[in-house]
Amino acid sequence: MATQKSTQVPDATRRSTRSRRAIYDAALALVAEVGYPRTTVEGIAARAGVGKQTIYRWWSSKADVLLEAFLDLGEQSAQAAGQEAYAIPDTGDLAADLKAVLRATVDELTDPKFEAPSRALAAEGVVNEQLGREFVAKLLEPSLQLYVDRLRAAQDAGQIRPEIDPRIALELFVSPLAQRWLQRTAPFDHDYTDTLVDYALYGLVPR
Repeated sequence: MATQKSTQVPDATRRSTRSRRAIYDAALALVAEVGYPRTTVEGIAARAGVGKQTIYRWWSSKADVLLEAFLDLGEQSAQAAGQEAYAIPDTGDLAADLKAVLRATVDELTDPKFEAPSRALAAEGVVNEQLGREFVAKLLEPSLQLYVDRLRAAQDAGQIRPEIDPRIALELFVSPLAQRWLQRTAPFDHDYTDTLVDYALYGLVPR
């Protein structure tokens, strides 16, 4: 008996989603293996099993691919941890909450799957103005806003002075953390982040 030929139309959306996911994975893997300078659109396409034209249909450069792949990696990690969105805890103890989130930041930035693309994007953003702006707008500023919100909650609770600008205050611990990570100037661990919080909140003068 002759078999009936299927008339089902292929799902283009599912195919596109599968290709996009393969491209994300390929971009992140290549950056980790060979570094950003040696990662190419051709290499990403070959690794993902798609044509180069497929990548250029969705992105204008390898930097754009990597930025989107990295943002997706963060979303996937949050979902795997059962989180709908990142947030800084508010237990009523500001120092403990800041130490907890900075410890988690250290863990993420020293995780190989995050570290390589993070460094690549940070470095490329310095010389690529457009990428730098997108990196700040899509990744950095949303994260910094979480600190602003938590510090404002601490102000409302009377835990820090009302005239303090939270956006400036957060730089007392976030900026040194970023500098030490980027430049590898000294140990990058939980003890360091705990000390940053203590110095930022309690200052350097005798109490």
